[in-house]
Amino acid sequence: MRTLLLFGDSNTHGTMPMPDLAGAGRFSREDRWPGRLAKLLPGWEVIAEGHPGRTTVHDDPVEGAHRNGKTVLPSLLETHQPIDVVLIMLGTNDLKGRFSLNATDIALSLERLVLMVRASGAGPQARAPDVVLVAPPPIREVGALAEMFQGGAAKSALLAARIGEVAGRLGVPFLDAGTLVRVSQLDGIHYDGTANPVLAEAFAALIRRHFP
Repeated sequence: MRTLLLFGDSNTHGTMPMPDLAGAGRFSREDRWPGRLAKLLPGWEVIAEGHPGRTTVHDDPVEGAHRNGKTVLPSLLETHQPIDVVLIMLGTNDLKGRFSLNATDIALSLERLVLMVRASGAGPQARAPDVVLVAPPPIREVGALAEMFQGGAAKSALLAARIGEVAGRLGVPFLDAGTLVRVSQLDGIHYDGTANPVLAEAFAALIRRHFP
C-alpha cells in the first residue's frame, strides 16, 4: 500500500466557515475531503495533516510558533515514512496582515517546503517522496476574519500563477483549487460542505494520473 500525506491548514483539517472568532465546527471524518479522498484511492493510505492556522515557513507571533509548517514538516515526514507522495496545500494563512507577504514570497516559501521534502529521504528505500503543489482558492475579506486578512484578497488572486511557476520550475504536479471551489461567503477563508466532494474527486484524478 502506498502512502499519501496531505500537508495543509484548516481547510485540510476540515474546519467549517466561522461565524465569529470564537471558532467553528469541523466537518465529520466522512464528509471532509481527505476522508472522501481515501475512499476514492484504494491501495493508498491517505494521512491528513491539516493544522488550523498553519503557515508555510513563518512563526506566527499571535497564534503560536508551532503553526510554522517548516518547523513541523521534518517530524511529520519521519513519523509517517515511508511516504510516496506529499500533497502540499498551504499559503492562505500567509496572507494575514501580520506577515506582510506578497504572492511571490508565499510561492517561494512553498518552494522551500518542496525542497525539504526532496532532501528528507522519507520515501520508500530512503528516496525522496514525490510532491504535489496545490494553490488554495482566492480569499475574500468578509465576516469575522476580514480585518485579520486585510489586504490579502488582492494578493491571493495572484497566488495560483506564482505557485504554478514554482511547480513548473521544480517539475512537480500542480493543481489550482480556485478553478474548482470558492471560499465561503460567511468568513471568506474556509470552504462550505459542497467543496469536499469536488476536491476529493479532483485530487483522486490527479493522483491516478501522475502516480498510476
